[in-house]
Amino acid sequence: MTSTDRITRARERDRRHVWHTWSPVGADRAGPMYSHGQGYRITDVDGREFIDASALNSTCGYAHPDVVRQLTEQAARLQHVDLSISSHELAGALAERLASYLPGPLNRTLFVNSGSEGFDAAILMAVAHGEHTGDPRRRIVSFARGYQGATVLSRSLSSLPRSRHPLRAPLPVTQVELPLPAHELRRPEALPVLLEAFAGALAADPDEPVAAVVVEPFLNVGGGVVLPPGFLPGLRRLCDDAGALLVVDEVFTAYGRCGDMYAVRRAGVTPDIVVASKGLTGGYSALAAVTATDAVHDGFAADPVIGGLRYGHTTSGHAVACAAALATLDVVEKEHLAERAEHLGAVMVEALAPLTGTGEVIDVRRLGLIVVLEMSTPEAATAVVDRARHGGLLLRRQGSAVLAVPPLIIDDEGVALVLQGLLAAA
Repeated sequence: MTSTDRITRARERDRRHVWHTWSPVGADRAGPMYSHGQGYRITDVDGREFIDASALNSTCGYAHPDVVRQLTEQAARLQHVDLSISSHELAGALAERLASYLPGPLNRTLFVNSGSEGFDAAILMAVAHGEHTGDPRRRIVSFARGYQGATVLSRSLSSLPRSRHPLRAPLPVTQVELPLPAHELRRPEALPVLLEAFAGALAADPDEPVAAVVVEPFLNVGGGVVLPPGFLPGLRRLCDDAGALLVVDEVFTAYGRCGDMYAVRRAGVTPDIVVASKGLTGGYSALAAVTATDAVHDGFAADPVIGGLRYGHTTSGHAVACAAALATLDVVEKEHLAERAEHLGAVMVEALAPLTGTGEVIDVRRLGLIVVLEMSTPEAATAVVDRARHGGLLLRRQGSAVLAVPPLIIDDEGVALVLQGLLAAA
């Protein structure tokens, strides 16, 4: 069989049998089929190479030797044991490592496989906490344009069209609409307006007190929305006044992407629960971390059934995934990737800022190494992504926003190539 025949057969097999995630039934996802990667470059089965600025979970890039080595060594030694009845050394090592990055009381980490599972666990924790403390609460406050995952519970926190579902919402949710356009919301003067919207949501139903407020520090799927400085500290104060827990979604922003190990650390805020995932293993394995304060954890001793958390999966805290995570965090620290993300993001925005107000570009903004071009319409954003891909650069589109999210290991040459592709495509 020739190479061309093999590739044709692979695409035909994919089109017949693979149900692709988040995709129209008629979409051809087997057209862009990739073969291998190295660093921030990825090559398709036809031999064409791309600069990848589209992989939301790419921390160390492709085929990083340190991550590959530790992952394969662990697979050869012990792939996993069930954490509901035993443990392995890497679970504790990783949980301790995550606690070292977070404010003092955030010491207890539950490992799951994805951000969606993480939010099922986090909401369960938040609602149970009220029962444990004698103050039962069920209502959740969230961003209407937020995205916490694909389960029924996490979908119920959002009103994004792709999050809607035909099932009954498990809990009452009050959703906060963005009070200003995204290009205005990132400015300092937007802070009181946004906090007022959350204060109104917290007070919206006195008969149904709020168990938790759930927010992303950067709205990814909701349109690449950067929030005003001081938002998380202000929201922390509102939660304290209302007796509600603060749950922060760092699935996308943690582990260097936001310019720090966690956005809450960057903001100087201590939430009650943090959910993080994508960059933790750099895409080498599936793993998510739900880190809670000691107070939330210790309250589960009052659980009437098992005296603990009734949640988990057979592969929770998978040993190979933990090895990949520890290796990824080693690279982030050794190569100062969080600091470099902050620097490179600033370099990119400075170069792209003159596009603002020209053609279809409404705004240029960023958080760490998440660079956003807000376009006038989703169609205009799609056109930019398509033109960039034709020129050898992979980007992401979220609504009317084009996102450039290269691996954190990208070098100066790679950043120059991303900028060249963006400027040509926009």
